[in-house]
Amino acid sequence: MPKLPVPAASCFSSLRRRDFLRLLAGGVALGLPQFAGASEESVYPFTEVPASASGITWTHVSGGSSEKYLPESTGAGCAFLDYDNDGWMDIYLVNSGPCDFYTPSKPLRNALYHNNRDGTFTDVTEKAGVAGGSYGMGVAVGDYDADGFADLYVTQYGRSILYHNNGDGTFTDVTDKAGVAAPSWSSSAVWFDYDNDGKLDLFVCSFVDFSKAKHHRCSAPNIPALAGQAEYCYPRVYAPTPSRLFHNNGDGTFTDVSQRVGIADNPGKSWAVVATDINNDGWMDLFVANDTEPDFLFKNQQGKHFEEIGFTAGVAFGEGGKARSGMGVDSADFDQDGFMDLFVTNLNHEFYAFYRNKHDETFDDIAGKTGVATTSKLMSGWGLKFFDYDNDGNLDLMIANGHPDDLIEKIYPNAVYYREPLLLFHNNGSGLQNVSAQSGPVFSKPLAGRGLALGDFNNDGAIDVLISCNDGPPVLLKNNNGARNHWLGINLVGTKSNRDAIGAVITYQAGDLKRRHMKVGGGSYLSSHDPRVVLGLGQRNKLDWLEIKWPAPSTTIEKFTDIPIDRYITIVEGQRKLS
Repeated sequence: MPKLPVPAASCFSSLRRRDFLRLLAGGVALGLPQFAGASEESVYPFTEVPASASGITWTHVSGGSSEKYLPESTGAGCAFLDYDNDGWMDIYLVNSGPCDFYTPSKPLRNALYHNNRDGTFTDVTEKAGVAGGSYGMGVAVGDYDADGFADLYVTQYGRSILYHNNGDGTFTDVTDKAGVAAPSWSSSAVWFDYDNDGKLDLFVCSFVDFSKAKHHRCSAPNIPALAGQAEYCYPRVYAPTPSRLFHNNGDGTFTDVSQRVGIADNPGKSWAVVATDINNDGWMDLFVANDTEPDFLFKNQQGKHFEEIGFTAGVAFGEGGKARSGMGVDSADFDQDGFMDLFVTNLNHEFYAFYRNKHDETFDDIAGKTGVATTSKLMSGWGLKFFDYDNDGNLDLMIANGHPDDLIEKIYPNAVYYREPLLLFHNNGSGLQNVSAQSGPVFSKPLAGRGLALGDFNNDGAIDVLISCNDGPPVLLKNNNGARNHWLGINLVGTKSNRDAIGAVITYQAGDLKRRHMKVGGGSYLSSHDPRVVLGLGQRNKLDWLEIKWPAPSTTIEKFTDIPIDRYITIVEGQRKLS
């Protein structure tokens, strides 16, 4: 497929909306090859699956009001998970609900959709008992009690919920017993093992100190079209709050250790978190996106304390030492140098940040060198994830975008838009190329994008994508690249290490291709992902060897040969066999 020109961000301000979207759309207007009789799936890497085909008819309701209460502009998240262990990814979607500033005109609920294995889904929310109960934000999936079934932690404005998976298609609200209600405005959460005891702990991001009583009514700029209207406040008018870290006691309860380990010493306005190991010391660190506050990089000091090193690491501020509006994060070894890199999305005019690990607990922002900064100048990003969408062995990047203020088009006419298209960057082996324009009509669709979750819902080895939208239906993207390259999907099951194998390092070689992949915890925005890891092989039809370095407290390193490809396998720690 020919490389097509992508306009520099400096050009965007002169484009009308229809031109901006047309430029990103692909197709005849951009000279994209068209084939007589070719289906969209045969031409484009991603196809939007309509609700009429998937059966996903649920929609998010923000409860937007003329008062412009801040939570209305920010939700909500989504997840892929296999709640019934049938080997097929199900879907969970988070909605708003009753709270001090919002009384829905009709009942609202979250949604759990069961995968019917034929491309369709069935709503099983009521039977499962996971409807939520307040103004929902995000979801984190993890098997915290290691019983083999995925549990759900649903973050909310007010009080969050821990749903224990009963293993029979139903869940039980065990929040009070577990002690993880985290009363505040909670946003993203992540399951990971911070003290290397083999049990999943829980980190919960906390946003600003907000309530109806503390609401600020922010006036729109002095623009005639906005006279007398309120707009959504920038979070800088609200006080920061500390996030929480809950230690898993191993008996179904948790202890809040935020003060003990130093997390509470760092109040922020936290939107998103990813658990990663930035210095290869075997202890999972945390990268946290803050809105109008410096981003945090919590260095794990052997499970006893977290040192916040964002400033010295070079990831706290943007250019000129200004805090940005961090909203989504991820971590991956993008350049395959053996160290984990970082990414964070921000608001328009702030640029997205792409931090290359310098191997000494410091980072360089290479967003400018890669073209990410130019593309994102006038955009506002939320959920994002590194993944190999075409299974060529290189990590690509997708970002969900949309401005939080629905009045922004009147403030920046013909420049910044409330609904924005998705971005897709392809890793060509030497850097990132913006291929949004060539990747299908959905990439010209304006969305109020928020959460982004990865999951292979049809088990063809091509990773699909779920986008949650503010005050609208979700967008399910089918990846059409399954048969174009070889792959191997791995479900890792820890025994001595945490059961979800968060922190495991996978190394593999296929001919001239050698890659290293760390299984991080969380990432994106308010969302959770398919726990399986898909390894791309490109056109290589044989996997020479595969090595698993299991996370502590395990010291096990297992190496496998004679490995089947183009299928999913399960590897259980210590069994030294594939299944």
